[in-house]
Amino acid sequence: MKKTILTTIIAAAVAVSTLSAQKIEERKDNQQKRIAQGVASGQLTPRETRHIEAREQAINKEVRSDRKANGGKLTQAEKNQVNRQQNRVSKQIYTQKHDAQKQQ
Repeated sequence: MKKTILTTIIAAAVAVSTLSAQKIEERKDNQQKRIAQGVASGQLTPRETRHIEAREQAINKEVRSDRKANGGKLTQAEKNQVNRQQNRVSKQIYTQKHDAQKQQ
């Protein structure tokens, strides 16, 4: 009985870890599509795009560094931090796409 419960808990933890890594990658891809759409529609200026891309690049570099330090995985605290950072970039994408500045 205890062995079954322990096995179930371990399997659930592995599944959650895998889902979190997938969510980070999916979100990164989604935000890149939003940036590309903003550039294509003229809603993002080149300067706004450079700034947003720089923030995205910094997050990606941090994730790679954290994974390298932890044997290819992110701790829950690191996942939470990446999520907060991605939330800020997402808000910035929205704000920049909906401001009065347009691509010339």
